[in-house]
Amino acid sequence: MADTVLYEVSDGLATITLNRPDAMNAMNVEAKVALREAAQAAAADPAVRAVLLTATGRAFCVGQDLKEHVGLLQADRESGSGQTMSTVREHYNPIVRALTGMQKPVVAGVNGVAAGAGFGFALAADYRIVADTASFNTSFAGVALTADSGVSWTLSRLIGPGRAADLLLFPRGIKAQEAYDLGIAQQVVPAAELAETALKTARTLADGPTLAYAAIKESLAFAAGHSLDEALDKEDELQTRAGASEDHTIAVQAFLDKAKPKYLGR
Repeated sequence: MADTVLYEVSDGLATITLNRPDAMNAMNVEAKVALREAAQAAAADPAVRAVLLTATGRAFCVGQDLKEHVGLLQADRESGSGQTMSTVREHYNPIVRALTGMQKPVVAGVNGVAAGAGFGFALAADYRIVADTASFNTSFAGVALTADSGVSWTLSRLIGPGRAADLLLFPRGIKAQEAYDLGIAQQVVPAAELAETALKTARTLADGPTLAYAAIKESLAFAAGHSLDEALDKEDELQTRAGASEDHTIAVQAFLDKAKPKYLGR
């Protein structure tokens, strides 16, 4: 994988680090391909039990690399190919599908501004820990584009369609505390503590009952688009599966023994 995105797996935790600090982690084609490969690798690897998505430098990700984008648009006009916007289908959609759909929890450690697709990547995580100096911005309408990277789905689910429309139609900076108040961030911590807190949280999840976490992700996603009766049936299905896992037996026995459980992820 390219150095624009770093990928490391250690003791069940995969760390994906956006690594174009001089460009505020803007997504050029190389970075998009690398992030797609990293997210898909983490999703497919049975040794990975949790994922930490973070970034180097002063930004989390400012979205599309507009400097590269302008050149690609010009090439499209000259060739008539119209290929530039296929990046949504080829890159952004697979990245978000991998993050939201993987059967393991994803923590985003948001160290700085997350805008456009970068906002989408953060929203695709299950848990967002945000530096008190960070901010969010939908950005799309500011460059005459619509939402991508799942933002139309994830943002409206988190804060409601009315507020989501407000932030998409009138892009602005959303500071960390407001993001917490809106429900975008689950934790806001001092910037100096972000890396340690995000790593500790992701490590806790990697050491936890992976199958239960996967079922929780699945149940939340299912319930968002189904009736109460359908959600109850899905809970029954998932709880039956979780109850048959070794991890459940381990957890119950550890509770009775007043000991800390050591989960196996099966």
